[in-house]
Amino acid sequence: MKLAKYLRPYWFFALLAPLTMIGEVAIDLMQPKLMSKIVDEGVIGQNLELIISTGLTMLGLVAIGGLFGILSAAFASNAAQRFGNDLRNDVFRKVMSLSLEQTDKFTTGSLVTRLTNDINSVQMFISMLIRMFVRAPMQFIGGIIMAITISPKFGVVLAIALPIQLILIFAMLKKASPLYAVVQDKLDKVNSVVQENVSGARVVKAYVKEQHEIGRFNDANTKLRDVNLTVQRLMAALSPILMIIMNGSVIAILLIGGKEVEASIGVVGGIQVGDVMAAITYITQILMSMMMVSMMFQTMTRAAASAKRIVEVLDRNPIIKSGAHTEDCGTDGAVTFKNVCFRYPGTVGRRVLEDVTLDIKPGENVAIIGATGSGKSSLVNLIPRFYDADEGEVLIDGVNVKDYDLQTLRGKIAFVLQKTELFSGTVADNIRWGRPDASDEEVELAAKIAQADDFIKGFNDGYNTMIAEKGASLSGGQKQRIAIARAIIRRPEVLIFDDSTSALDLSTEAKLHAALREHTSGTTVIMIAQRIASIKNCDRIAVIENGTVTAFAPHDELMKTSETYQDIYASQMKSSTDGGER
Repeated sequence: MKLAKYLRPYWFFALLAPLTMIGEVAIDLMQPKLMSKIVDEGVIGQNLELIISTGLTMLGLVAIGGLFGILSAAFASNAAQRFGNDLRNDVFRKVMSLSLEQTDKFTTGSLVTRLTNDINSVQMFISMLIRMFVRAPMQFIGGIIMAITISPKFGVVLAIALPIQLILIFAMLKKASPLYAVVQDKLDKVNSVVQENVSGARVVKAYVKEQHEIGRFNDANTKLRDVNLTVQRLMAALSPILMIIMNGSVIAILLIGGKEVEASIGVVGGIQVGDVMAAITYITQILMSMMMVSMMFQTMTRAAASAKRIVEVLDRNPIIKSGAHTEDCGTDGAVTFKNVCFRYPGTVGRRVLEDVTLDIKPGENVAIIGATGSGKSSLVNLIPRFYDADEGEVLIDGVNVKDYDLQTLRGKIAFVLQKTELFSGTVADNIRWGRPDASDEEVELAAKIAQADDFIKGFNDGYNTMIAEKGASLSGGQKQRIAIARAIIRRPEVLIFDDSTSALDLSTEAKLHAALREHTSGTTVIMIAQRIASIKNCDRIAVIENGTVTAFAPHDELMKTSETYQDIYASQMKSSTDGGER
């Protein structure tokens, strides 16, 4: 089992748990013999002193056995919890290393299930295995030996009962085994629906789709319930059948034992009433150990399905692999696209980017404009290697981005995404997320550049104000400005804005650009925008049409040479004029 390596560091606990379990089972096997002695020699023989002394011995053994049981449970739990902790860390680390394409294929709900429910299932199995793989076999074998030593005839009962139990257990588990994988898939779906609706709550409410989404959840939840019920019905049917077999075996022991006791009256060394009672206890222990085995197999079957899903994540190698280049080339922030072509993985048809060539100089302020779906975001996503180009090269400071160590590459870049992502914590924590060692003064300066200082200081706790999950307590413009401050404080060589000022009014945006020019001179700025008013003062503007750069020049030159740019300008000026007339 591939996951066994996560248990090896804790072999000491994994070894102590079964060893202490041996002590508990050994004492359990001694008790029926002592009880037999009390009945035969104490009760029937009317020997009160023997009853008391043997009873005290039994109580002492029970206390010792209980201590062994507690220690076994503690050691097993310790090993299983540490196993689960290490496995969970490794799976999460692997998820963090995967490319966007790979995490999209797994889906968020599925990854959450694998990191929580699946690992818990395997962890539970490990805890049970460490203890039960000693208890069940030892109780099974020990019970058979002790029962047969009382009378070989009791072995006949076992020879009939045990094969029936085994056949039933394996038949039920064979039917239930494939259903556990289905259960986990259905749980994935439930988690995905929950995740989508929690993160998209505003959209659901805005479109009055609560009932529709409740229906989606109910459908996914009902399917999960139905599969779980199918599994539980199988397991529920197994338990009473095994109990019938066990009780039938006890009746058989009573019949055989009764005849043996009757035949032994007056015979020295014959079977006594206490022996029959001991035999019943041993038979019960044997058959109960088989029920424990069935429970262990049930847990193992579920854990096997979960382990397979966990290994799927652990075995997935990142598509975006880190290069070896870690050196500073000295030409800080030069970005070059050479004949770049790109199509999103798994898609067919026209490529998103076709033969794109751009040469952005260090410290240059460049804008990218084009119609929706023209490939603007796709182009800048290739710079930090969120995706890799199918053809051509993307270079930073003259080095192909594929040759860079990923940490070195992304350490040169700060990216302000279209969709603003903030994290639970204070405003200062979110800004300092870009550079954890930043001082309070640096945090405040970054906020001032991003035009966020005024509204932050308007909060009751200022920079120590707690932000709700995903920034739910902030407006769109406030979230964008905090995200911009987070990027600025990073002091990157390349600063990318992916349409990340869309929630700002033109006045605030103009102040932001002026502050950026003043405080980030020497930083290469690449800005995707929809409004020409936001970018006309950039050094150069790239115009993209259908995935191809058709022009790359300053605003004034584009107004003379680029028909597409002229059309965008005219349409925006017309909209602005119309808006003013209204």
